[in-house]
Amino acid sequence: MQKRKHTGKTPIQDRPVPISTASFLVGVETHTIRYWEREFAEFLNPVRTQGGQRRYRREDIEVLLEIKRLLKEELYTIAGAKRTLSQKFQAAALTPPTKGANGVHEQPTRKQRTARK
Repeated sequence: MQKRKHTGKTPIQDRPVPISTASFLVGVETHTIRYWEREFAEFLNPVRTQGGQRRYRREDIEVLLEIKRLLKEELYTIAGAKRTLSQKFQAAALTPPTKGANGVHEQPTRKQRTARK
């Protein structure tokens, strides 16, 4: 009998989780997470399955925990939390995207555009 080979799956702790699991991990209701997803769209963007279900990655969970801390513990308003998050994540936003990463491509230079014509 042949042994089965490992298929190279992502470790379970690194797999995206459904909204119910994210709700449990963060400690808020699912409708709250959906609301925060609309309000904090620039910071929180879970991946979607082909069926449209949300899947939250580790970095999404960290953002949710930070939003919860700001709103529930620090008593920030939504606008204040957005300002704080934008300051916190500004350094990450300033780094230019790498070529071909996640469908983001560098814009061609003027010289490259004219060479194509």
